[in-house]
Amino acid sequence: MRLTNFAAPIFTVGLTLALTFGPSLGVPGIAATTAAAQSVGNAQNPGNAQGQQSQQNKQPQSQQPLKVEVNLVNVFATVRDKHKGIVSDLKQDDFKILEDGQEQKVAYFSKDVDLPITLGLLIDTSGSMDRVLPAEQDAATRFLREVMRPKDLTMVINFDLDANLIADFTQDLSVLERAIRSTVMNAPAAGIGGTAGTIPNSGGGTVLYDAIYVACHDELATQAGRKAVIVLTDAVDEGSKLRVQDAIEAAQRADSVIHVLLISDPRVYGFGGFGGGMGNPGPSVARKMADETGGRVIDVHSQKSIEQAFDQISEELRSQYVLGYYPTNIKRDGTFRKIQVEVKEPDMKVLARKGYYAPGRSRDN
Repeated sequence: MRLTNFAAPIFTVGLTLALTFGPSLGVPGIAATTAAAQSVGNAQNPGNAQGQQSQQNKQPQSQQPLKVEVNLVNVFATVRDKHKGIVSDLKQDDFKILEDGQEQKVAYFSKDVDLPITLGLLIDTSGSMDRVLPAEQDAATRFLREVMRPKDLTMVINFDLDANLIADFTQDLSVLERAIRSTVMNAPAAGIGGTAGTIPNSGGGTVLYDAIYVACHDELATQAGRKAVIVLTDAVDEGSKLRVQDAIEAAQRADSVIHVLLISDPRVYGFGGFGGGMGNPGPSVARKMADETGGRVIDVHSQKSIEQAFDQISEELRSQYVLGYYPTNIKRDGTFRKIQVEVKEPDMKVLARKGYYAPGRSRDN
């Protein structure tokens, strides 16, 4: 899989302003060079001296480019009412955005349902998922057929003892379906026509955190627009080199949300149904990843509920508001900034990312 640099979850607009400084600043610049050239010309043609001197007096004494960067932070938000129905008729004035507790002015607002979506579909193919894999494959292919539109892109990664890219970003549904159908338990990447993961396995079990990190840092970070990672898993990691927080940070830096379809075999984790029970640490891990990136965890109890979970995610991806603001904190310190999105109606719940990483200090500074 290819590696790329981290991409900050913001859009940066570079504005170059030419500022004029007075003679008292003593900064040499364009005007000083121009004046010297004119002096030579005047000595050769005295008749031009008066007119050129008049123009020179009107010119700035010095000019120096000053680069100013303005950071537009975009937030994709889904709003549901108390009955969990999608709310799609809100206006800009209905929203309030806070960054680190300070209210921000909404500078951009849209309800564009046709904005392209870039998806990372991650399928757990570890031994604990053996019995439910066929249901995952059926639901995933149906989901892509229903949700994808001409401008959308999807990639497919399977993970078990390693994280393998088995279909890179494409609009071709037939390629994606073949990739999904090719997934088998604990197969090496070469055996399914994929690309081996970039993080060596430590010799343990499922590399969930590594897979999410690779999907976000290596793949989604270079994409624009609305992005989501959909993970079909029991959320139990037993072999990753990286930590859960590394996976979360990679998603936050790539401006991607993590949705988890929590699926587990009760034969492996005991009582509690298809979605996991006693002795299963997966639910708490899944909620942590989803909560901190603005995604959802949907417990899956049967093949039908897998399809319903995909339907819910599809509806949310196509019903998002886009809110943009210029943060009042203009420091380029690379810190994590907390975001809180609120609506006026108290019975409504907003699903949006919880923050972003500010850009670091420029190398030129």
